[in-house]
Amino acid sequence: MAELATEPAWLEERRRQGAALTESLPLPDHKSKGWEFTDLANLDLDSYAGASTAVELSGGEGATVVSLAEAVETHGELLAGALGSLVSIEDPFVARNEADWRDGVLVHVPRGVKLSEPIRIEVPLEASGSAVSWRTLIVLEEGAEAEVWEHWSSPDDEVDALLNSVVELSVGQAATLRYVNTQDLSEKSWIFATQRAQVERDGRLDWSALGFGSGRGKVRMETKLAGQGSEARVTGGYAGGPGQHLDYDTTQEHAAPNTNSDLAFRGVLAAGSTAVWRGMIKVDPGAQQTDAFQESRNLLLSTEAHADAIPGLEILADDVRCTHAAAIAQVDKDQLFYLTSRGLGEAAAKSLVIEGFLEALVERLAEGPVRDEISAALERRLSEIL
Repeated sequence: MAELATEPAWLEERRRQGAALTESLPLPDHKSKGWEFTDLANLDLDSYAGASTAVELSGGEGATVVSLAEAVETHGELLAGALGSLVSIEDPFVARNEADWRDGVLVHVPRGVKLSEPIRIEVPLEASGSAVSWRTLIVLEEGAEAEVWEHWSSPDDEVDALLNSVVELSVGQAATLRYVNTQDLSEKSWIFATQRAQVERDGRLDWSALGFGSGRGKVRMETKLAGQGSEARVTGGYAGGPGQHLDYDTTQEHAAPNTNSDLAFRGVLAAGSTAVWRGMIKVDPGAQQTDAFQESRNLLLSTEAHADAIPGLEILADDVRCTHAAAIAQVDKDQLFYLTSRGLGEAAAKSLVIEGFLEALVERLAEGPVRDEISAALERRLSEIL
């Protein structure tokens, strides 16, 4: 990525604020709300040195797809208004990102532009001992349409690194964004991701997330339906192997009337892995005729796997429909018996049951390259943990 040149005054001020808050805001512990199940006692931030990474960008004809360092020079007015507008700097991980980021990308799709090909962003964590502060800003203006695939990865499972990422998704009036975020980091690495989307009137967000890698950390995914008639569909999947702890915290905030959100997460956990999903549907005052749904389902492949699913509702309007569901189960022995009695080996039968469990997740995705790639990624990951 391009190096940052002399920074404008607005960015220098944000750096100063981030650095000051980094000193004053403690890291969360097990008593902090939302962090009860994720232990940071072994996190030694001083053991990781700030580093850049060789990011690859492709696609986006008709749109602006540039590094943030370049965007500071070429799209300064847009960045000054949009960067940091959706996330709170009063957070220990966002504050550190504000102070330290050097790598990031701006995706800007002008009014009425509809991209025919997806934009791809590849972010590798390659060196042990490195800490990458990554920033993604995606802005779709009124009536725009785009698909963005962002992938965070490590070359192998020996990389002990840290990713602190902030992602902001701004979906303008009557715009449509399909955003796919996948991570396959080393299982020795830490991940902290703060991701927030805002959808304006009649806009649509289709957000897919896959989590296979990292050993510890937390991914926070928040969606605000800010305009009347806006909608969001969030689909998440994860698969944990021995020693991994995966933590997803999701929020669906309905801030306007006649809005719709639909969130579904499914996880598969092998022996020695743990996961937690915490979901919240928030309906703000005046957000009448909200229709919101959330579910989390976990399939445990061993009695030595563990999952926590914590749905929540915070409703401050009276004409709404909000529902949630959560389930944690072992592989069904009756299903295994049925399949093995018809000639399948135990391993093949187990794989078939798991694939059926995840199929409901894949079916939420529109037919096309996204569904095909996510289905293939899930199949590869299952072959690793089974």
